[in-house]
Amino acid sequence: MKVIIYVEGKSDRLGMETLLRPLVEEKRQQGVDIQFYETPNGDRKIAVLTKVPIKAINILRNAPDSVVVALPDLYPRNKGFPHETVGELVEGVTENFRRAVRAKGADPRLADRFRVFCFKYDLEALLLASEEGLRRQLGVARLETRWRLPVEDQNHACPPKEVVKQLFSERGMRYTATLDAPLILGASNYQDLAARCPQCFGPFVAFLAGL
Repeated sequence: MKVIIYVEGKSDRLGMETLLRPLVEEKRQQGVDIQFYETPNGDRKIAVLTKVPIKAINILRNAPDSVVVALPDLYPRNKGFPHETVGELVEGVTENFRRAVRAKGADPRLADRFRVFCFKYDLEALLLASEEGLRRQLGVARLETRWRLPVEDQNHACPPKEVVKQLFSERGMRYTATLDAPLILGASNYQDLAARCPQCFGPFVAFLAGL
């Protein structure tokens, strides 16, 4: 089985590859090949929401043992189609897939191998959940929690990435997602983060673990 997971950008891909390396390796030994792909330059969220469902049909048609996953950020809201909640995002992407199936005259059963998850509100929720790794990257022994807990309970007005950027800025540092996110997540246990992020990341991990 091959599992193709589309995320928005490079930091998402690197973060997932680093954090989930033990799970990916475990699944590889079981005959499940999990690969992450970032979307091309442009509006990456819109690409995952609107282009990936169409691309998924071609993949699923040609590879009967494949599964395609769309894994965008929930933030910002209303890109691609109206949505603010996880449910609205998942339903919107799923509907885009159903429309593409009808337009292409494809087998509706392909929907069984297309899944939609998301980061709530973005990848940086996992960094806020990675307490030890975040402290180490910031060079501090203690970190005062000034954000909502659980970490997936931030909002569109102040998504996790803005919180992380502020933490770096307060210490005279600049947050670089493609560098800092993999380092922080690399020092973390994906099972711990799944437990601390039970709304969106936890179900995604459970899906992969159950393949």
